[in-house]
Amino acid sequence: MSIITKPVEYMDGKQKCIGFMAWDESFADAKPCVIVNHAWSGMDSFAEDKAIQMAAQGYVGFCLDNYGDGALPETVEDKQAMMMPLKDDRAKLLKRIKAGVKAAKALPEVDETHMAMMGFCFGGLCTLDAARSGMDLKAAISFHGLLDAPDLPKKKIKAKVLVAHGWDDPMAPPAHVTALGEELAAAKCDWQLHAYGQTTHAFMVPGADSGDGTLKHNADSERRAWASTLELLDDVFGMHGVG
Repeated sequence: MSIITKPVEYMDGKQKCIGFMAWDESFADAKPCVIVNHAWSGMDSFAEDKAIQMAAQGYVGFCLDNYGDGALPETVEDKQAMMMPLKDDRAKLLKRIKAGVKAAKALPEVDETHMAMMGFCFGGLCTLDAARSGMDLKAAISFHGLLDAPDLPKKKIKAKVLVAHGWDDPMAPPAHVTALGEELAAAKCDWQLHAYGQTTHAFMVPGADSGDGTLKHNADSERRAWASTLELLDDVFGMHGVG
């Protein structure tokens, strides 16, 4: 195994974005690609590590830079200032996501017919919005994501959807979970929702602990969610290159 990483610049209109790509150069053929949508901290080392983990599974991992310019806000106030304008303008956010996916599809290492997406927190919202838009994804996976639906036209959901959710997450209370379940059921797509008990926001992030119960890593829930993720990706990509 020889995993290579590099930044990839792309444009959303006049906005420059700096993505991150990871792949195993031991395999010459184009591979399935897993897009990673970052949390509110921007495309940080956590997001990059997920892309590298995808490369270790034999896929191409590609992190989107949904803030643009490789921005990495540090304070809570700065993170909110970067995230909220996009969360409040979901059409603009979707356009930004599509620009990144287009850049990933253009890479020679990527088989553009076999794409999946995952995201964390704000990135979970990005991933669900991509699926809601009818994007041609094999799978869409949200970890402790924000679940509220955008006020955008409903399209047929093509992706198999996996939502990994902490039941005690104050950023996505039970009413949001129920609403999402009703939304996905009405869409008649292939979906699953795993709600983990005694689990709050950011449960996938080692070391996360806000001290007030809002953010807290949970190793058991992280392990279970990741196992479900790998199982789904194997399901949708398992026959790639066969035949």
